[in-house]
Amino acid sequence: MPTFVYRVKTPDGKDKQGEIVAKNEMDAKTQLIRQNYKIISLQVKGEAGTVKKIGALFKPKVNQQSLTIFSRQFATMINAGLSLVRALDILAEQTEDKILKAAIADVKKEVEGGKALSAALSKHRHIFSDLYISMVKAGEIGGMLDEVLDRLANFMEKDFQLKKKVQSAMTYPAIILVLAIGIVIFLVTYILPTFVNLFREMDVELPFITQVLITVVEALRQPLIVASLIVLAIVAVFGINVYYQTPVGKRQIDLIMLNIPVFGLLNKKVAISRFARTLGTLLSSGVALMAALEIVSQVAGNAVISNAIDNVRTKLREGENLSGPLTETGIFPPMVTQMIAVGEETGNLDTMLNKIADFYDTEVEYTLSSLTSLIEPIMIVGMGGMVGFIVLAVFLPLYQLITASF
Repeated sequence: MPTFVYRVKTPDGKDKQGEIVAKNEMDAKTQLIRQNYKIISLQVKGEAGTVKKIGALFKPKVNQQSLTIFSRQFATMINAGLSLVRALDILAEQTEDKILKAAIADVKKEVEGGKALSAALSKHRHIFSDLYISMVKAGEIGGMLDEVLDRLANFMEKDFQLKKKVQSAMTYPAIILVLAIGIVIFLVTYILPTFVNLFREMDVELPFITQVLITVVEALRQPLIVASLIVLAIVAVFGINVYYQTPVGKRQIDLIMLNIPVFGLLNKKVAISRFARTLGTLLSSGVALMAALEIVSQVAGNAVISNAIDNVRTKLREGENLSGPLTETGIFPPMVTQMIAVGEETGNLDTMLNKIADFYDTEVEYTLSSLTSLIEPIMIVGMGGMVGFIVLAVFLPLYQLITASF
């Protein structure tokens, strides 16, 4: 079994480092959490955690839609009575995604060799998440693998639709921004240099904004300066990505993403929808609450929410219910915690969580519509400001020249 190096915060608030032997990362986390430790970092001994994560950025990914189709077809085949090996064999032949095809073929070999499906899937964690593997394992134990795979497909479809809605809403502003930048580059490269040469020949004192424009135009026509700006931008993006792979960086950037004006509310609603949908799907598939929360923490997509869920798990271990600790985090709105409390009282927590997710999916749609309506006038004003600045910078000296000649 591998050895993991950990850094944790003890119940009395002190930092502690050490090593632990476990079957896998999830098992190591479980052992540490049982000791009431708050995990700061955890990695396999001898592996550079940050370097490993950076490498993961460039690792080829499987299209989520392909994985959804695979899960739906797999569920249909199992429900129709086909054996696991036969179903996997058919899916390996007809799957178009090359990475997924190779993974399915390997899973088929493992299952033929006597391994459980969940164990075979766990060899390909870059494709099948902890959520996916845990649900399949619960389906195997409960004898309802086809139902679990169907739930997984539904979950991934809704998650995919949510991402697409956000991407679609941001497409229009992105296109406008690119066009605006293109227009400015065209003006600076081809149009304004003519005026700059004209201004130099004029025997008048140039206004400040014209001097600024000339400085910018001359700078952007220097290949060395342009290349330096491009390199600086690339380094900045790469540096932020590297910093985001560290526990502290991820926590700080995710906190900013939840509190940034305008977009923060959208990010929070998306995160709450994902939390409710994931937890509800796990619970309805037979995964125990504590194990489900651990998985939700890992796939939350936001370190702040992940830490909040870990704190909730600690409180649950002390005998509290779910809704109380969720309220104390300050992240989840009262409506969410009250609906969860009702779900706990009635024994329909999974149903209530899915209703919360549906509600917040709708809220995300409304927020995106409002956001798009807000961004459009802001971008129009911004473009108008840039064009106005250029027009003033060009025509003020001409106006001075005409005035001086009379």
